Amino acid sequence: MKEKENKLILIPKTENYIKYILQIIFKLPRTEKFSIGTEYKSSMYQMLQDIMMINKIEKNKIMYYLNKIDSNLNAQRIYLRIMKENKWIDKHKFQIAIEQIYEIGKIIGGLIKYYAKNN
Repeated sequence: MKEKENKLILIPKTENYIKYILQIIFKLPRTEKFSIGTEYKSSMYQMLQDIMMINKIEKNKIMYYLNKIDSNLNAQRIYLRIMKENKWIDKHKFQIAIEQIYEIGKIIGGLIKYYAKNN
């Protein structure tokens, strides 16, 4: 049952993370809002779609989506670091976003271990 709970908890955690990041993106400088902001949003929305898929598909296909989600999280960490280094976001917002990514990443990592072990 824990595996199902982890998959389901991902949805609200991801939704809250996306809402928080969208507030940050809307406040980026105009040129960055339409470059890194667009890339970041695309990555988040793709990740959300993949999370929705892992709740619907067969167990043997889940690893593919979990790896895609993990790769999107890694890209989002990089986007955040770039934003912080260029001072488009402050350290406090960066820290909150990184912690949210960390929480999602922990769940994904646990699911990857579970499915790798049980396949």
